[in-house]
Amino acid sequence: MRPIDAELLSGSALYREVVLEKLAHARESVWIATANVKAMYVEQKGKFVPLVEVLDGLAARGVSLRLLHAELPSRPFRAAFDARARLVSGGLALKVCPRVHFKTVLVDGAWAYLGSANLTGAGLGAKGEDSRNFELGFATEDFDVIDRVTALYEAVWSGAECRACKLRSVCPDPILPAGVGQAKKRRPRDGVRLGKSRRMRR
Repeated sequence: MRPIDAELLSGSALYREVVLEKLAHARESVWIATANVKAMYVEQKGKFVPLVEVLDGLAARGVSLRLLHAELPSRPFRAAFDARARLVSGGLALKVCPRVHFKTVLVDGAWAYLGSANLTGAGLGAKGEDSRNFELGFATEDFDVIDRVTALYEAVWSGAECRACKLRSVCPDPILPAGVGQAKKRRPRDGVRLGKSRRMRR
């Protein structure tokens, strides 16, 4: 065991820190892992807009976006996503894995949120304190934590975990094609490499 520098977040602090302060201001990449994906709203310039609008703006700036999820996104989220050609054409890459239950937001390979909140209005969205879920999580720039989270994310994203998975028969869209003996290790295309995490520039 070793000490790490981290900030414990709960309630609306999750929305303010994870979504407004970090995700919305990403410069290079945002990797999100969540069990559930639902339409959620984010405050921007004095009004509330769908999260996909924020993601579309990030994609327009060249930010690499990944969303790893366990279940089919909600119908409102899918409708909002389908209405944005930039996201549909690859601006937001999505992969499904029914075993994903960890929740994380990795920003620029240098900051990580880990906790209980899903990518939903009641989890990370702009809900009032009396209507949002009771959630806890922590945020950190710790090198080792970020590297380990990145390694797990990349292993699932690349299909490295597919070969031995016992849930393949119920997986809606296996990442690793059937009959492939071993997943090929692929280098991330957005500048984040294992062991190369760095602190965010202020």
